[in-house]
Amino acid sequence: MPEDRWKPSVTVAAIIEREGRYLLVEERTSQGLQLNNPAGHLEPGESLAEAVAREALEETACPFVPQALVGIYLARLVHARTGEDIHYLRFAFCGAVGEPEPGRVLDEPVVRTLWLTLEEVRGSAARHRSPLVLQCIEEHAAGRRFSMDTLVTHESVRRLGPLLHK
Repeated sequence: MPEDRWKPSVTVAAIIEREGRYLLVEERTSQGLQLNNPAGHLEPGESLAEAVAREALEETACPFVPQALVGIYLARLVHARTGEDIHYLRFAFCGAVGEPEPGRVLDEPVVRTLWLTLEEVRGSAARHRSPLVLQCIEEHAAGRRFSMDTLVTHESVRRLGPLLHK
């Protein structure tokens, strides 16, 4: 008989800082316009580093190369409108960001990107999609970094089709 297992939703976030300002996205949510780090879900077949580079590009139009892990966070969110109770396992990365790619459209539901100072990020906390938005930025600003070698993607992630256990 199959066992129901609890499975958190795995997400990635890009903590992008340039000249004392952090890149956030403003996005439409069921709670109105909210601010978030460029972030999204891990997709089948990709590494965490590939996922954060993809999500940052899709949401900001800027190429992003993750260079360090800022932290791994487990958080719970109960959606006010639906009552859905979800646990998120977030991997936050910092790294190098390029200039926006001309003509690239931001993914829905992103409305625009904003470069905010740390004080402006703190002052906008009531509009953050999650408390992790500020926490990840605060920890980045404090110098928290872990080597990318901390994360390993096993070759089995890249295989298509079912895996057979021997």
